[in-house]
Amino acid sequence: MALEWVVLGYVSGAEAIMLLLLTVPSLGPIRRGLTAATRSLLRPLLAVVPFCLFLHVDIYWKYEAQPSCQPDSCSPSERLRHRKSTMKSQRNAILIASALIFYWLLYSVTALILKMDRLNRKIEDQKRG
Repeated sequence: MALEWVVLGYVSGAEAIMLLLLTVPSLGPIRRGLTAATRSLLRPLLAVVPFCLFLHVDIYWKYEAQPSCQPDSCSPSERLRHRKSTMKSQRNAILIASALIFYWLLYSVTALILKMDRLNRKIEDQKRG
C-alpha cells in the first residue's frame, strides 16, 4: 500500500509545481507553453480523483476494522502502534485533501489563464479593427 501513497505524493507535488509555475508573474512567453502543457495534463491527472476516493475508503476501512485500544486493556507497545496507525491515517488524509485541492486549483487557474488570453486577443482585434 505504500506505493500508492508515494504516487499520490508525487502527483500532488507535480500539481503544486505546475500551479506555482503558472502563477509566477514574470514568465510571459513561457507561460503559453506551460499553459498548453498543463492543459494537456489535466485530463490524465483527473485520475487523481477516483484514486483519492479509493484511498479514502481504504483509510476508512482500516479505521473501522482496527481494534479499539482501551487504556487498561492494551500494552504500551499496542497503544503506541495504535497511535502510529492513527497518525499515518491522518497524514494520508491530509495528502488526499492536498492532491484534490491542488488539482482543483490547477484546473481553475488554467481556465482563468485561457480566459484571459482569449479576452486579450479580443481586445487586440478590436484595437486593430
